[in-house]
Amino acid sequence: MSAPLTKVRVLVRSLLPARADVAEMGRSPRRDLLAGLTVAIVALPLALGFGVSSGLGAQAGLATAVVAGALAALFGGSRLQVSGPTGAMTVVLVPIAAQHGPGGVLTVGLLAGVMLVALALLRAGKYMRYVPAPVVEGFTLGIACVIGLQQIPNALGVPAPEGDRVLMVTWRALEAFAKAPNWTAVALAAAVAVVMLAGARLRPAIPFSIVAVLAATLVAQLFHLEGARPIGELPSALPAPSLGFLDASALGSLLAPAIAVAALAALESLLSASVADGMTAGSRHDPDKELFGQGLANMAAPLFGGVPATGAIARTAVNVRSGASSRLAALTHAAVLAVIVFAAAPLVSKIPLAALAGVLIATALRMVDVASLKAMAKATRSDALTLVLTAAATLALDLVYAVVIGLAVAGVLALRAVARQARMDAVPLERAEHSAEEHTLLAEHIVAYRIDGPLFFAAAHHLLHDLHQAADVRVVILHMSRVSTMDATGALALKDAVRTLNRRGITVLACGIRSEHRQVLKAVGALDLLRPEGHEYATAHEALAGARTRLQRAGVLPAVPVQNARPDRSTREGSVR
Repeated sequence: MSAPLTKVRVLVRSLLPARADVAEMGRSPRRDLLAGLTVAIVALPLALGFGVSSGLGAQAGLATAVVAGALAALFGGSRLQVSGPTGAMTVVLVPIAAQHGPGGVLTVGLLAGVMLVALALLRAGKYMRYVPAPVVEGFTLGIACVIGLQQIPNALGVPAPEGDRVLMVTWRALEAFAKAPNWTAVALAAAVAVVMLAGARLRPAIPFSIVAVLAATLVAQLFHLEGARPIGELPSALPAPSLGFLDASALGSLLAPAIAVAALAALESLLSASVADGMTAGSRHDPDKELFGQGLANMAAPLFGGVPATGAIARTAVNVRSGASSRLAALTHAAVLAVIVFAAAPLVSKIPLAALAGVLIATALRMVDVASLKAMAKATRSDALTLVLTAAATLALDLVYAVVIGLAVAGVLALRAVARQARMDAVPLERAEHSAEEHTLLAEHIVAYRIDGPLFFAAAHHLLHDLHQAADVRVVILHMSRVSTMDATGALALKDAVRTLNRRGITVLACGIRSEHRQVLKAVGALDLLRPEGHEYATAHEALAGARTRLQRAGVLPAVPVQNARPDRSTREGSVR
């Protein structure tokens, strides 16, 4: 077998479930089964709510939780991750559903799944760890705001206004409520949210979301509340897999949304897997395998009418806290939800939309970690600015633009901070081998500068400004041993400064040029300018000796008698190349 085929075979095998994963599921089956049941109870109202919010209905949310939840658990890179429909993904899907309809959402999910598998094969998972914490916090804050605002129409009991901008839709819903108030819906949504938030504080182990939803459903049915619109009829089984939604002519226009969905699924799933790692000792997820599992899940879910899925942080946290130790827990969660689809569809169909809105509003509020936001705001101004801009972009634009803007702002501010660390200071000349009188004379004709930090595009021109201003000297010595990094822009700026000094009759000598910087200096033609006559000095002492020799040859300094002269080390030992 050829080497490329062998590499492909090894790569694919590394992404498939291992025997250890299967064996692990038999170690603590009771704990995993109980954890999976607990997660399913928590996930049921969320799956229904996010399905409704996406525009494809509650059945789409359930199909996603069952199909994607099972495949991601089996093929994913985290043994504790729970996947399904999430609020962040819903935020992206709403405008897609408004513009392209349900078929567009399903097509986008399928395309995103293919992209995630491709990212896994390209080993791109490791790059997700470079997303800065302020971007993640701002992203989460913005998502929480969008999720909460998306629930306003159902919480107010008004039909969802048309539009894909959440702020505009919210405003129109408020106008509709002002014309025809529905206090029943408001009361149900508020009651569910309060019970969930208060219950989470008093008894975190109890799934108050399902308790509150069941109570709201019973009240609505017993008292025949007219303002409590139910979810509506649900199918009693998952539909047969089908590609009937796929429209080949629309693939071009859906490519950009699919990239956005794939990027969000990758980001949120890997963040959720990292949270699971942090909650358990010795647990480490495989990012590429996680992308592969999420890719397969998103390729399969649309075939059953499901929306795109990601790893769900809240459900994953419940899974870990409930004692899960293997993938069996997440598989159990999917199986329990499948049973609910078969056995309890008539009951689930009677859940008021306002109750689900209350669940999601409470979920959005619990997503906001006030302590983390305060910490980021107090850390540095750059972190605070990145967080605020990312959150604002999430609310005003969309999630992908928000992440791009957050990364761009964080990158620019980081470059600014690094550039400020670069310094160029004048340093005194050594006095080891000459008298005080000669040292004074040397100081009149020689100036030495030490460059500290990065010499790159963001700092070079500002850093070398003082070098251009050097005057009334014959030789400039540059100490370059502390230059941490150098790019072509920095090397060109240095070359420009040296040429400017050379035109004014000033010789520039460099010492301590690091080996990793020689290539870029040579490439732009700056290296030869820094070592006139082929001499390159390793130390400041050698550079000063070379400068003194030049001044003596030029007649600026008196010649040293031969018997008293010490040889120039740069000449004696040869140039350093």
